Amino acid sequence: MYKFRDEHQRVIYVGKAKSLRGRLNSYFADLAGLHPRTRQMVTTAAAVEWTVVSTEVEALQLEYNWIKEFDPRFNVRYRDDKSYPVLAVTLHEEFPRLHVYRGPRKKGVRYFGPYAHAWAIRETLDLLLRVFPARTCSAGVFRRHGQIGRPCLLGYIDKCSAPCVGRVSEERHREIVSDFCDFLAGRTDVMMRRLEREMAEAAEALEFERAARLRDDLGALRRAMEKQAVVLGDGTDADVVAFAHDELEAAVQVFHVRGGRVRGQRGWVIDKVEEMDVPALVEQFLSQFYAEQAELAAESPENGSPVPREVLVPELPADADALAEWLSGLRGARVRLRVPRRGDKRALADTVARNAHEAFAQHKLRRAGDLTARSAALSELQEHLGLDTAPLRIECVDISHIAGSDVVASLVVFEDGVPRKSEYRRFALREAATEGDVASIAEVVRRRFARYLKENGDTEPAEDKPGIDPETGRPRKFAYPPNLLVVDGAGPQATAAADVLAELGITDVAVAGLAKRLEEVWLPADPDPVILPRTSEALYLLQRVRDEAHRFAIRYHRQKRSKRIQSSALDGVPGLGQARKAALIKHFGSVRKLRQASVEEIAEVPGFGRRTAETVHAALAGRQGAGGGENGAGKNKEGESDA
Repeated sequence: MYKFRDEHQRVIYVGKAKSLRGRLNSYFADLAGLHPRTRQMVTTAAAVEWTVVSTEVEALQLEYNWIKEFDPRFNVRYRDDKSYPVLAVTLHEEFPRLHVYRGPRKKGVRYFGPYAHAWAIRETLDLLLRVFPARTCSAGVFRRHGQIGRPCLLGYIDKCSAPCVGRVSEERHREIVSDFCDFLAGRTDVMMRRLEREMAEAAEALEFERAARLRDDLGALRRAMEKQAVVLGDGTDADVVAFAHDELEAAVQVFHVRGGRVRGQRGWVIDKVEEMDVPALVEQFLSQFYAEQAELAAESPENGSPVPREVLVPELPADADALAEWLSGLRGARVRLRVPRRGDKRALADTVARNAHEAFAQHKLRRAGDLTARSAALSELQEHLGLDTAPLRIECVDISHIAGSDVVASLVVFEDGVPRKSEYRRFALREAATEGDVASIAEVVRRRFARYLKENGDTEPAEDKPGIDPETGRPRKFAYPPNLLVVDGAGPQATAAADVLAELGITDVAVAGLAKRLEEVWLPADPDPVILPRTSEALYLLQRVRDEAHRFAIRYHRQKRSKRIQSSALDGVPGLGQARKAALIKHFGSVRKLRQASVEEIAEVPGFGRRTAETVHAALAGRQGAGGGENGAGKNKEGESDA
């Protein structure tokens, strides 16, 4: 196992090889003959480190762990494409809900899919609700109809069992949801036979209306099954993988077959770092994809193992036995890795391959314009701003407040013209909060670059790894400087940022301000702005960076304001200071949930005794219905951190 580091000691690539000497010789050959991405990686690298492991299975696991830990710039990570819709069943709720969902997986929720189109899920769900009338409404709609005592339209047309008004018990509704999950999980034959038996019994008992309804239910189930056509008659549990690639990029498509039916599909297009044939692509994809899926499954065990009994691939990798052994360890049972040669499985593999080639062709058309635009934007910025090199790393600062209250700032990062959300930062301003945006900009820049100097200057010389945390081995938050620092504002804001950099002795970071009114670019101490053409790719890039910083700052401001408004509902409660108010809001999530808590539950909060809990409970009970902001602050989903 080996790691390449750049001049800042950041890990930029990890890989594995049986012969390290041979692999390094292939990298450090004539640059003109290297793959373009390999050439860029080699010229960026400043050092190489290696670790010896005993088995290929251990190497597969360590490679995935390193990619996850260091997020190397030149490694590919096959993360779930969050744009794919899935059908989610919220089993953790009292009355589980069925709904179309996009986003990261959550505990206590069972997922079916992913599917290529949201409309396909909705059509299937609409058919199945006739047989499985489970709740599909949001929490707000469910609560409102419970209060008014009348079900929604779906309840009147028998596509919801209306648990909101007590038509069914919690146990009966959970049985309906359980049957729905069993049907989507592939246990369709049992469900069909049961309905056929009940229909025959109803007909024998002369209950013709019930028999007709069961007949229609059977028809709905058959139509839903037709939408997931049987492709393998033997009830195969497999993932079918195919690739389309050229010397620079590769597309991968995966069809998930469960119970002989295609239950979902995924697709990615990735940049190739080095010349890779199909067996190498298979190894890279399987090792990363299933490790990622196994971690997600560990958080939501109700979804079962993500590793199927079989993985069908176009070609076997060199270490196929080790890869199959590793997959078997993830599944907890034997997994077969093989190439389909004939029959239905071969026909399905050909279908997946056609999908991969089609996705690759569509990507090429989109990508050509995207890469050209980004390259043109960086080149134009270099030319218009008089920079020595293209600004491959851009940071932008924005301030957000309302009349000087709850003043916060955001710092967003763009690398190679695209957002790098894991390095976003946010600041709660204190010192300059009442002195205006210019002073606030200066405070943010001072705090950001003071941390940069500290994190690159407090490393022991023997370690020779500035910017790397010696305990974790990972980059520190502010370890890398931008090529260009953009501030939201005109000349005064840009000059303030430049003055702070000068005070700190930083001379290799360019500064520019982008004014909203006329979209003018201001350079420090210049009396006149730089006017970029309205159709300039450089101006579009600066606008995207500024708007992203603005969005991120507003979101943080709203979170702080929401917490402050919630805390104000506790004002005047004897024995509650700011620390105890914050502890209550953090523990319960909102004042509304705090009002619903018992004295015993309040007393469980750290720092609270029985007497204080009784005081809080009595005070909130006396203020019931007083209103106020009661929505809990949103959870941070972008990997950013406070600074």
